[in-house]
Amino acid sequence: QVQLVESGGGLVQAGGSLRLSCAASGRIFSRSELGWYRQAPGKQRELVADISSGFTTNYADSVKGRFTISRDNAKNTMYLQMNSLKLEDTAVYYCKAWGYYTVESRYEYWGQGTQVTVSS
Repeated sequence: QVQLVESGGGLVQAGGSLRLSCAASGRIFSRSELGWYRQAPGKQRELVADISSGFTTNYADSVKGRFTISRDNAKNTMYLQMNSLKLEDTAVYYCKAWGYYTVESRYEYWGQGTQVTVSS
């Protein structure tokens, strides 16, 4: 079992920065694929960025050049550095961990979410 706990959300003015953290329990963190997702009111949850167990990163076009995803396996923590925040970045941000216990046994865990609100 893995528990994911996000932190670092809050209210920030447009153009500002926030850093989200996702702390994980359990022993599978270092071999898990990790990602940040967000869901704005009335919209579907969407991928923001992900990072593989081999540290390969991928970003949504809307955040490229502004957000940076990273992970620290020694601390069982993933981060999302968000710069130049825009009004449209307002959403609940969720972290996700997924992978395979065995070839036939996939796992997927989500955090509870943290609110990010960008004001004008």
